[in-house]
Amino acid sequence: MLEVSAIDVFRGETQVLWEVSFDVHLGERVAILGSNGAGKSSLLAAITGVLPPRRGEIRFRGEPLRGMKPHRIIQSGVALVPEGRRVYREMTVAENLEMGAYPKRGRADMQRTMEHVMHIFPALEKRRGQAAGTLSGGEQQMLAVGRALMSRPELLLIDELSLGLAPLVTREIYRALDRLVEETTILLVEQNVEQALRHSQRAYVMESGRMVREGVSADLMEDDGIRRAYLGM
Repeated sequence: MLEVSAIDVFRGETQVLWEVSFDVHLGERVAILGSNGAGKSSLLAAITGVLPPRRGEIRFRGEPLRGMKPHRIIQSGVALVPEGRRVYREMTVAENLEMGAYPKRGRADMQRTMEHVMHIFPALEKRRGQAAGTLSGGEQQMLAVGRALMSRPELLLIDELSLGLAPLVTREIYRALDRLVEETTILLVEQNVEQALRHSQRAYVMESGRMVREGVSADLMEDDGIRRAYLGM
C-alpha cells in the first residue's frame, strides 16, 4: 500500500532524513520506533506532502506522492493523527468529527461513520455536545483519532499516540485501535516502544534520520539490543 524508497528530506537547508526506505502492506499495522529527534515526525511530514523529499520516491497504492499537495494526498485516502492532538478546542466533539469528514470520500456516509467512531470510543458519545477543549488529554487523543477516521482512510498515520498520556489511557486507545485491524491499514510513529511492538506486526527503528533496524515486532520485543535501548531492561 505504501512504498518509501531512499528518500532524503530537508527542513530548510538542514537534512533530517537520509535514504530512508520502508513499506507497508494492505491490512498491516507497522510501527516506526525511535527516540525524540530520530526523524519520525519528519518522515510523516514527507509522506503527507508537508516536507516533499528532495530525492527518492513515495508511492501510495502504486501512485507517486512526491510533488502532490497535502490536501490531494488526504483526498486520495491517507489520514494523519498529528502529534499533540490539535483538536479544535472551541468546537464540540461532534463538530470536530464533522471536520474530519471534509474530504469527499468522507462526506458520503458521514453520520454512519460518526456512529462507528462513537462505538469505537464510547467516551466520545458521552461528550458529543461538549467543547473539545474541556476534554481530558486521553479523550482529546480519542477525538483526534476519530476525526482522522471520519475521512474513511485506507491508510491511517498516527504520530506519537501515547505522548503525554497515562499508561492506562494509552492501553485503552491501543485496544480500540485493535478493533480497526480489518478495515484500516495503520502506520504508527511512537516513542512508547513496548506498546507499539505489542500492537503491530512489523516495526522499523530510526536513529538520527536513518533506518537502522527492521523486523517482526514480536522478535524485536525479545531482542536484547532493543530491550536495553528502549525498554530499560
